[in-house]
Amino acid sequence: MAKRSSKKSSRRYSRSASEDVEKEMHDYKRGKARSGPGGRGGKVKSRKQAIAIGLSKARSEGKKVPKRSSKKRSAKKRK
Repeated sequence: MAKRSSKKSSRRYSRSASEDVEKEMHDYKRGKARSGPGGRGGKVKSRKQAIAIGLSKARSEGKKVPKRSSKKRSAKKRK
């Protein structure tokens, strides 16, 4: 693992948010990742989808994750 520097750095994603994405990828690689509220949706079929689910979980837990881009949010509202 990389050595943490003592110099103050501004991380975009918190370490715990990265761990959430890592856990979701672990599930995805083993075919256990599910989409939807409470995992009641279908099977996650792409890496991008698994990463998005991990970030979404981190956001809901209040971890440091950047907001969704305005392009994606406006596209979601249109649907």
